Amino acid sequence: MSSAAQIEPKTSRWVGVWLVIVAGMVFAMVVLGGLTRLTDSGLSITEWRPVTGAIPPLSADDWAREFELYRQSSEYALQNAGMTMGEFQFIYWWEWGHRFLGRLVGAAFVLPLVFFWLTKRLPGWLAPRLVILFLLGGLQGFIGWWMVASGLVDRVDVSQYRLAVHLGLAMALLAALAWTAADAFKGERPQLRWSGPGALAAGFMIAIFLQIILGAFVAGLDAGRIYVDWPMMDGRFAPEAYGEMSPFWRDAFENRASVQFHHRLGGYSVALFALVIVVSAWRAGEEGSRRHVAMLGGLTLVQVALGIVTLIHVSPIALSITHQGVAALLLVAASLFTRRRLMTDRHQQVASRREAVPATPG
Repeated sequence: MSSAAQIEPKTSRWVGVWLVIVAGMVFAMVVLGGLTRLTDSGLSITEWRPVTGAIPPLSADDWAREFELYRQSSEYALQNAGMTMGEFQFIYWWEWGHRFLGRLVGAAFVLPLVFFWLTKRLPGWLAPRLVILFLLGGLQGFIGWWMVASGLVDRVDVSQYRLAVHLGLAMALLAALAWTAADAFKGERPQLRWSGPGALAAGFMIAIFLQIILGAFVAGLDAGRIYVDWPMMDGRFAPEAYGEMSPFWRDAFENRASVQFHHRLGGYSVALFALVIVVSAWRAGEEGSRRHVAMLGGLTLVQVALGIVTLIHVSPIALSITHQGVAALLLVAASLFTRRRLMTDRHQQVASRREAVPATPG
């Protein structure tokens, strides 16, 4: 065996460990970003300074300058007029911490990537994907500021559309990092076929992602607090205000009643999808698959229950952020399950083709 063949699997494992660490940091970003939103801290820093912004205010004059910039925002004028310096510093540190962690995630990704690349310890088939992830991570920083900028003039919160893009890309990056880490641990280029059980698993993963996007619209419009009864909405299955706006697409994304109703329907759909996957795996009789789908189904039930409890308790911060965090974990679990099912499909197809080839007389 050549030295390269001996080194590459070990190298892939180290790359996998690195990607798991970065994925953990992205998960922390998702949680911290949620806390920044829930504490109404996201608009406290009104400038985008990718480099110099890493240094927080260090003197009374620095704090006075930042506070004066915030006083010029719509949020201060319409919602926080009369805020003290101490109150401003509280929300400032939340937003600064979120942005600083974003910078750390960037450094934790770029520096090891350069090291692995220059030392030729990065599997060649993995390099293009990591470059794409790096570019998407940089785009995410820009989208974060694009989102914040939407709330600085004539409103007291950010655009729900931009929030959905920001959260959606963060979740996609998290799932992609977990998937890529799994590939790196295997040390081989995956060859997937999107059919059969693998396609069902992929559909479940996509359904979870879309439900997260619907949740971003609920958060962006603060729509989780207008109907706090369950399973009905003010005594009705569909709220009375459902469909009031026109055209229909505006109602779907700007009517708070419709947004919450659609998020509820999405939750029911994800739960039903999980049930289908669990039943199909049980019927297949594969012990390994049974264990995986049992864990996936259990995590889905926990998330649905968290959504209901968060709703009826009027979205307190602790429950809301737990709900968002479990959503991220569920998406990661679904992506890894999808990868496993797609790989299993391929391996089963290869085995079937081998069995179909008649033995050669010898």
